[in-house]
Amino acid sequence: MRMRPTLSWTPDEDLPPGTTDLEPLTDALGSGGVLVLSGAGISTESGIPDYRGEGGSLSRHTPMTYQDFTADAQARRRYWARSHLGWRTFGRARPNAGHRAVAAFGRHGLLSGVITQNVDGLHQHAGSGGVVELHGSLDRVVCLSCGTFSRRRELARRLEEANAGFAPVAAAMNPDGDADLTDEQVGDFSVVPCTFCGGILKPDVVFFGEAVPPPRVELCRSLVREAASLMVLGSSLTVMSGLRFVRQAEKAGTPVVIVNRDPTRGDRHALTRVALPLGTALTTVAARLGVPLGDGTAGPR
Repeated sequence: MRMRPTLSWTPDEDLPPGTTDLEPLTDALGSGGVLVLSGAGISTESGIPDYRGEGGSLSRHTPMTYQDFTADAQARRRYWARSHLGWRTFGRARPNAGHRAVAAFGRHGLLSGVITQNVDGLHQHAGSGGVVELHGSLDRVVCLSCGTFSRRRELARRLEEANAGFAPVAAAMNPDGDADLTDEQVGDFSVVPCTFCGGILKPDVVFFGEAVPPPRVELCRSLVREAASLMVLGSSLTVMSGLRFVRQAEKAGTPVVIVNRDPTRGDRHALTRVALPLGTALTTVAARLGVPLGDGTAGPR
């Protein structure tokens, strides 16, 4: 079970076209029992880019693989330098209208659950509860030797102390919180070890080439089995980690509605794809259903 075996996907010419009709989305939410599966596209309006949309980061950036991170000390130095710089911006991101709408639908009992492929924590910050983080969260750090978990903000403090004055200007930000830096900008950045055993620290996220934990996959499968419908928000579904749940829903006869401006790998398995910006689509549906969005401030990150 690899997290992301496919980095690119070219849409087939015979994919069904998208629509701007919000009726299928309104009907699904109005009936309740909707399971949300969200991807990077729901966070773009919060200033976090996606991988494959217009200007997506895969056109210029190859994400870190688990194999490179664990085998190469220089790769870890490069990763932590870029991620440390990216965290300063990434950690300040705030929920947008799409996140607030999902939280509001949940408060009003219209959702059966939320699965996110994102590692930014913005669903929870908007007020959604019980979110399954399929690919983990950048807010946590794990030691690969002793398995101890710690908070990212504590690691950020240690890295600041070990790298006083480190402030290069990044060319761009990526959805995984990784800033684009040259090797010259990385320089001799100091990586800090686990405070308990001196082992290698890794963000608690599933890297490309790393397996999503089987219990987490089974939890998601059970949520799909129990859902009245599946609503995919802002995911190209290029990687199997998300696409498998769409296929599971289709096989079980569970309706799938996708909201994504560009074609997705799951379009042929869905009732329809709403080709509108997520914030626009979800806030319009919320208004139709009489669901107030709230302010999306669930406390400090």
